[in-house]
Amino acid sequence: MNKKDYYEVLGVSKDASDDEIKSAFRKLAKKYHPDISKEENAEEKFKEVQEAYEVLGDPNKRKQYDQFGHAAFDQAAGGYGGASGFGGFDASGFDFGDIFDNIFGGGFGGFGGGSSRRTARQGNDRLMRVRLTFEEAVFGCEKDIKLEVNDKCEECNGKGGTGEETCSKCHGSGTITTEQRTLFGTFMSKTTCDECNGKGKVYSHRCSNCKGSGRVITNKTITVNIPKGVDTGNRLRISGKGEPGTNGGPNGDLYLEFVVEQHEFYNRDGDDIYLKVPINITEAVLGTKKEIPTLYGNVKLTIPEGTNTGDKQRIKGKGINKGDMYVIMDVRIPKKLSRDQKKLFEELEDTELDDSTIKEFDRFTERNDR
Repeated sequence: MNKKDYYEVLGVSKDASDDEIKSAFRKLAKKYHPDISKEENAEEKFKEVQEAYEVLGDPNKRKQYDQFGHAAFDQAAGGYGGASGFGGFDASGFDFGDIFDNIFGGGFGGFGGGSSRRTARQGNDRLMRVRLTFEEAVFGCEKDIKLEVNDKCEECNGKGGTGEETCSKCHGSGTITTEQRTLFGTFMSKTTCDECNGKGKVYSHRCSNCKGSGRVITNKTITVNIPKGVDTGNRLRISGKGEPGTNGGPNGDLYLEFVVEQHEFYNRDGDDIYLKVPINITEAVLGTKKEIPTLYGNVKLTIPEGTNTGDKQRIKGKGINKGDMYVIMDVRIPKKLSRDQKKLFEELEDTELDDSTIKEFDRFTERNDR
């Protein structure tokens, strides 16, 4: 099945700037985030948006994608296409021994020699969603995160036991070498020693605390500093708090993905803040000075006479980080009037209040009736 064009997924042109791509990702991540979106297939669309941004948000990956399309990241792509590696796939650092292990049940003699012991591998990364209030996201905060962590066993210092000895079955190599006779000749293959699990060492006394694994699962609470200005869909990496590694490899990383709650009055667009301010008809007609609540305290704003609904004023530097705040006027027309108020409006009706736009519309109405 053909993948969607990443530029189309983010809704940007192919010559879009990095900032435009970043802005598009923010909006779509907020729109389709599974925890807050009511859109149909929100989770599927959210994954598409993330996948597109992971490529287009990285200058090197974007360059490869522009040149080779999805084939640049398709490890199974056939052909060469003029790119390094296979079909644009970067083969540097790739352990071909693993392929031969899968095919022949162990190390394959004659291809790079293979490793005498199992390769230490870093653990998988983990993803955790963290909900923040609007204010916590804007100003930053400290959050206590509860984690189930696979830590080194303190009883055996991560070794799995005491009384270290060389494995008698593999003689310390960590692998067992066997011969395989086939129609094409005799091949030497290596399999991981099942006695020491590839470590080359065994212990006379296995640790009872970790059952010989060298690691124990513990519940921990870590304090994380959330930087100011994060938004829904942003992630924070915490090194070494992911899934445990194998064969002595390091833990993966933990990624915290933020979900920011909506504010009762403020609306956010990137680092800019929008606030709809209701004013009555008298304030709109005559103008006034009004206290405006910002993220950093109230400021007094002059509202000019003749203000209409939708008129916008900018308050510089009152957004998030270096963003601005935009005040949108909302003129409220009263639905109920007292007798005295109604009388005043009736008196105004007899005066010359019509502006040029209304007069022009009235003249059009008269012509249209002929």
